[in-house]
Amino acid sequence: MNVFDWFTTVANWQGPDGIATRLGEHIGYVLIALVIAVVIAFPLGLWVGHTGRGAVVVGAGNAVRALPTLGLVTFLFLLFTESTTATIIGLVVLAIPPVLAGTYAGLQAAEHDVVDAAEGIGMTGWQQLWKVELPIALPLVLGGIRNAVLQLIATAAVAAYVGLGGLGRFLLDGLAILDYTEVVAGAILTALLAIVFDLVLAAAQRALVPKGVRLAAQVSTGSAAAAGGVV
Repeated sequence: MNVFDWFTTVANWQGPDGIATRLGEHIGYVLIALVIAVVIAFPLGLWVGHTGRGAVVVGAGNAVRALPTLGLVTFLFLLFTESTTATIIGLVVLAIPPVLAGTYAGLQAAEHDVVDAAEGIGMTGWQQLWKVELPIALPLVLGGIRNAVLQLIATAAVAAYVGLGGLGRFLLDGLAILDYTEVVAGAILTALLAIVFDLVLAAAQRALVPKGVRLAAQVSTGSAAAAGGVV
């Protein structure tokens, strides 16, 4: 059976082991981990970026990216003896660094002259953060979230290694019986899911980022390119 036949076989789409079920499980792991990571990393990134204190936290978060997710999930599974808890914690640890780094970098990228002007007209620190710094930082903040989502989709397959579902089941089960068509199909489904999510988030980013911020970024990029050409 080739990959096309595998996808067009009705039995592969139905039941507890079907594509629809596995896709729903995979998306569920990704969304749960993403929400928890954003709840933790976004406020922390705002605080660090706005106050300029605790930047070491961002560096530590980036260092966490070096941890092998499969090894971490396996260790947590042995620790908690519960597959779902171990998987979600492992995915959250993976998703926090890009969200934290994106939020911090976005606030740090805000022009100091703009922030000083906001302070000069009497804005409080809270107003400066929400009305000036965050709108300017939004492209990088959302970029960090997009990065986290793509990493989660690619890595949520580890859930299969501790007995859970998701698209990783096609990879693991296919390898177990040497059905490489199923393995390739699982990889294709994972890649397609990542592409769809990225397109949706790109559209959301374009809708949420203020037009003035987008235009300013384009002008800045054009100026940098022109300067590079002159040099």
